[in-house]
Parts: sequence; C-alpha cells; structure tokens
Amino acid sequence: MNKKNISLDVIIPIYNEGFQIIKLLRIINLKVKTNIRIMLCYDKKSDNIFKFKKHLKNFKFKVKLVKNLKSGPCEAIKEGFKNIKSKCVIVYPADDFLNIKLLDKMYLMFIKNKSDIVVASRFIKGGTMKGCPLIKSVLVRSASFSLFTLSSIPVRDASNGLRLFSKNLLNKVKIESKLGFAYSLELLVKCNRLGLKIDEIPAKWEERTEGKSNFKIFKWLGNYLKWYFYGLETFWFGKKYPINLR
Repeated sequence: MNKKNISLDVIIPIYNEGFQIIKLLRIINLKVKTNIRIMLCYDKKSDNIFKFKKHLKNFKFKVKLVKNLKSGPCEAIKEGFKNIKSKCVIVYPADDFLNIKLLDKMYLMFIKNKSDIVVASRFIKGGTMKGCPLIKSVLVRSASFSLFTLSSIPVRDASNGLRLFSKNLLNKVKIESKLGFAYSLELLVKCNRLGLKIDEIPAKWEERTEGKSNFKIFKWLGNYLKWYFYGLETFWFGKKYPINLR
C-alpha cells in the first residue's frame, strides 16, 4: 500500500484496548487490499494504546492517533470525521474480527454504486447476529424491522455500528448526536431524507468475549428514538430535507 495515496479512511474508536488493537491491525494488514489509513480515536492520554505506540509503524498502512477533544464514542468518531482525507470512511469496531474482509467489499460497493452509505447488515441473507443479550436483541431487531417496513429506509439493519459514509454526505449534513453511536442512525435517516444512495452488504456479529462492551443501551436510548421517529416522519409526513444541513 502507498501510505500517501489513501483510498479509504477507517475510524476505530478505542478505549484501553491496546493489545486487542494491535492484534486487529495485524489481521487487517494481512487481509485488506484497499489502500487504507486507520485512525484510532481515543479519549484520554492515559489510554493504554500508547504502550503499543512503537508497534503502530509496523504496518503497510498508516496509523494515526486522533485525540477526542471531549469524551465518549460519538465525539471520538466525529473527531475522526474531521480528519478524513479520502472520499469515504468506514467506522469499524475495535472488537470485530469477523468482518475484516468487508473493508474491501464495502469500498468496492461504494465505488461501483456511488453509495453515500453502505450498511453492514446482520439481517439480510448471509448476515448473522449471535450471542446478543435478549433485551438488546429485541430492541435492535424491532427497531430495524419497523424502520424497514414502516418507513422509506431501504435497508434492514438500522443500528449496526459498522458502516461506510461518503465524504459527500458528511460535507452536507451536520451531526447533532452527542452520545453513543446514535450518529450512525442519524446519518442514515438524514441520508434517506436527502434521497442519497444507500446500500447494504451482509455482515456477521457476535457478542464480544474479550474485554467489556461500552454499549450503554438505556443511557443512549433517547438519542436513538429521536432519529428513529425522524426516519418515520420522512415517509409518513413527506418531509424532504434534514433538520440541520451544514
């Protein structure tokens, strides 16, 4: 890979996952063919990723450490968005070792279809979701199913954090979300309201077995509901434009 000519930016929000991140980057180094740059977005200078900083130069792609000026995954990802250099970016979970090859596939779909969002979907043929806690599973499945059937959202998985966004979309839309991963649903429903291209590709998901998940479903629920109803409004009330454009 040419570290200067970047085809795809990849944002990975991290929180004291240094050893796991090095393991993930090593597999990406072996399996991904696209010319990528990876941004590791962290909250605090005390993050244990700095214990592994010397190892970040051992890959064929560039790894950039991006300091979150606030705190939490949403703000970390938004800080990463400010630093993208390519025409698209994928937000990739730090604990996902199942979908590494999707980096190439999602990028190729973006190029071929001129997509503004490519959704990694657990709920289409070829996709799976295993080991999910019951309450989380019910909320995720019911929200995704109802948005697909009751709105004009053209994909079956509205909440998966693994997603590609075009720079075109990010330049058009101001992200209002501040907590959790609600920004991803926000961008999906705003992209749909703008009538931009949305595609989906099958993905696998399993509950993490190493470390502790930072997903706080009840704390963040209100933020998700705001954009859930926004998606319904677009269809039922014929709304055409997002609340907040840049």
